[in-house]
Amino acid sequence: MGKLVVASLAVAALSLLFGERLVNLRRRTLASRELVQNHLPNCVALKNLDYGSEDITILEDGLAFITTGLKYPGLPSSDVTGKIFSLDLQDSRLKPVELRMPRNFDLESFNPHGLSVYVDPSDDTIYLFVVSHPRHNSQVELFRFVEDDHSLVHLKTIKHDLLYSVNDIVAVGVDSFYATNDHYFSHKILKGFVEPFLAQPWANVVYYSPEDVKVVSQGYYFANGINISPDKRHIYMVDTFDQNVHVFERKDDNTLVSVKSVDVDSLCDNVEVDPETGDLWLGCHPNGWKVLMFDPKDPPGSEVLHIQNIHSDQPVVKQVFADNGQVIMGSSVAATHAGKLLIGTVFHKALVCDLE
Repeated sequence: MGKLVVASLAVAALSLLFGERLVNLRRRTLASRELVQNHLPNCVALKNLDYGSEDITILEDGLAFITTGLKYPGLPSSDVTGKIFSLDLQDSRLKPVELRMPRNFDLESFNPHGLSVYVDPSDDTIYLFVVSHPRHNSQVELFRFVEDDHSLVHLKTIKHDLLYSVNDIVAVGVDSFYATNDHYFSHKILKGFVEPFLAQPWANVVYYSPEDVKVVSQGYYFANGINISPDKRHIYMVDTFDQNVHVFERKDDNTLVSVKSVDVDSLCDNVEVDPETGDLWLGCHPNGWKVLMFDPKDPPGSEVLHIQNIHSDQPVVKQVFADNGQVIMGSSVAATHAGKLLIGTVFHKALVCDLE
């Protein structure tokens, strides 16, 4: 009889815990949010990008780089091989071009996620840092871009014990960067299902160079997109499940000091920075529950946010685009150049729109 009572109490306690965690997860993912459409003029889908465009970054001359083909635990994906495209926004045809990869590079396991571009000020060489998840592991692939024939030269693969669940990356040198670990666990079941359910602040930010690798900030629910200010003095990082953007000051030893956080009331993914104004552009998931519970009959929507004056006492957060999933599902990044807005997604297509 005593054992039965204990067992009953244990079941009741577990049921309460499960219920509380489920309510918490639904709250953090904005499961009840209904989106009001807010479209931009002249939006067209980009060709050849039907299987995701998870991260996009644009150089000052209008050349964009795009990752596609991400396979991520718990999210829809295809069997298409991961690829990197370029897009010249100065070309009115707006045609993405697949970059040729080296023959000795393992394309079959290439699973591109976050992307950063570094232009060497000494000789204008363009380096691409790409987060990849071969067989659900995490590593960073470093390439040199050859513009004449739209190809990439693979320079090296970067692995480290502290780079165990990398989501995004921002390069600060020819072989140095900051990276976000979005989870504590690396196993796909634990990180894709168990950890979101527990919803604990176990994510972090890591600084990497060949001489020094260290955790520089921690205590986040889902450390996601990361980028740098035009003057290179500040780092911006998105905590998706806490629905905010963190601002850090960079120190001489590459550690980060928290300055502030800005609430965005959406589950934002990647962050891009306007090189002229310093404004932030974010691709967001307005209802993350719909992403996790993907149903093509009730698809996840998309949202683009624009943050101005983030270092002021009153930063301005403005919604620029919103769609309920009928046009574009699961937006993950937004980047601008010369009046054009590029919107990328985790597993759907990519759009280019006129901002005015």
